[in-house]
This record gives sequence, structure tokens and C-alpha cells, in this order.
Amino acid sequence: MSKPLTGKVIKSTGSWYTVLIPGGKLYECRLKGKFRIKGIRTTNPIAVGDEVDFSLAENKDGTGSIVSIHERKNYIIRKATKLSKASHIIAANIDQAVVIASMVKPRTSTGFIDRFLTTAEAYHIPSVVVFNKMDLYSEKHIENLAYYLDVYESAGYQTLVTSAVEDFHMVEFKEILKDKVSLLAGHSGVGKSAMVNSIDPTLNLKIGKISEYHEKGKHTTTFAEMFKLSFGGYIVDTPGIKEFGLVEFAKPELGQRFPEFRSRMQDCRFNNCLHMDEPGCAVIKALENGEIGEFRYFNYLNMLDGIHR
Repeated sequence: MSKPLTGKVIKSTGSWYTVLIPGGKLYECRLKGKFRIKGIRTTNPIAVGDEVDFSLAENKDGTGSIVSIHERKNYIIRKATKLSKASHIIAANIDQAVVIASMVKPRTSTGFIDRFLTTAEAYHIPSVVVFNKMDLYSEKHIENLAYYLDVYESAGYQTLVTSAVEDFHMVEFKEILKDKVSLLAGHSGVGKSAMVNSIDPTLNLKIGKISEYHEKGKHTTTFAEMFKLSFGGYIVDTPGIKEFGLVEFAKPELGQRFPEFRSRMQDCRFNNCLHMDEPGCAVIKALENGEIGEFRYFNYLNMLDGIHR
């Protein structure tokens, strides 16, 4: 058996994994034996972004067998489509999560943005909120957008407004991604592909194919794919995430995932405060004083309502 090689998983199709080694060579690999990641019930033992060791097959066909997975720095998961398993790991070893939204065509709900942000918070992954399609916004959209940006920035999030069509703030978008592993998320049609192609034209064909493939049918499984950026860093493209299911939250934990709640919770009268109607709640007080965005609080209550423990 040859000496194991080490690389990064950049694509997963369920049974085969594409592994990139330093120097740029790609290998198609399968899993050797059964893998169980401690403490996580998931549909996929290996995810895009995982560092793995693999041995080349003895039949000289250039394929390999993954023999071990390196310890993960972090990972991000969503609810799996298969009811038998608890969750699906979207990606591992992420430096930041970037949610790309739009005020129009299609409009991204703040509910989607906040579900994504709370999930990233739970896994200690810094997030950036980007609103694309600035070229299509009316005065009313721009007014509402200013409010959203103020709320997210006050909560501690980095924000950016872009237009891939008019090349507006695309240099800043490139800087955000440079030399980092970034998970990109957003509904189909918000312009993710156009934005990436604008800052790295070498990815044009690949990204286009992926997005088309996922938009053609109603796929119940989402396979993420990682792309190396020519100017440094990687993006993990996640087409097809229509909803972002919350995973592994208990009700008392949810407030911890909102930074603007977390910074005030120690001032609540009760340790187990859910920030609903309890007396002496510092979060509700901040809401009444206009220090916390109403839509964020409303989304929090909506999420809380969907948690059954």
C-alpha cells in the first residue's frame, strides 16, 4: 500500500469525494470502511472542506481510499432531508459564512438571513451579510435597506451592498473573500454566481453548470462544492438551500445566537429568561428603547416557536 496522501475535500457526490492536494492535483476517492464522527448524527460522514488522508488504489486507476479525517476546526449543518438522520453537514473548516440577499427579484426574507446567522453563530463562524442587486432598488427599498444595515451592524455583523451588474462594491466583495474559506449561501436568483464570476472569471463555467443543475429539478439533497479562487482562498457554493433548518437548539440557547441579545442577557432578572414576557428582561427593555431591531426580535420569536425542547 502506498504512503497516504493528505488533501482537502472539494466536492462530494455521496459515494465519491474529490480531494485536492497541495500542488493542485485532484483525486477521486471513496471511503474506506464505516466512519462515525463522535457526537454528530449526520447523513454524511465527510463534508466539503474536510482535510483527509487517503491511499491510492493498488489497481493504478488513480482513485483513492480515504483512511482518516483530520480534526475539524468547525462545521456548519442544516436539517437533513432524510428523517432517519438528524442533520446534514454542509461544510467543514470554514473561516466565514457569507449570506447573499436581495431586496427584490427574489426578495430575501430577514427570517432566512437570521436563521442562517444564528446557525453560523452556533458553530462560532463569523458572518457577513451582503445585499446584492443594488441597481434594481427603488427609493423605498433603499430606505428599508438602510434600516436593515443599521440593525445588522449594531448587532456586530459586517455588511456590504453590491451590484454585480454595475460592478458596484465588487472590489470590496473580493477583499472579503481573499485568502479565506467562505461559505456562500442565498436563494437561487440573488446573483451569487454573477458576483463570483465578476471577481474571478476563471470560475465562470463551473459555477454556471452547478447553478443550472440545481435549478433544473427539485433535488432533495444539496451537495456543496468548493472552488479555489485565483486570488487566494476558497468559496463553498451551496445552491438550493431554500430554507435553513435550525439544528440542535434548545429554547434557552437561542438567545445566545443573537449577539445583541447575548451582550444584554446577564442583565435579565432571571437566568433562564426567554425574552418573551418575563419581568426585568434586559432584551425587551433594549427592544423598547430601539436598541434592537424589531424584525430581529420577531424572527427570534418565530424561531423560538419552532423549537420543541
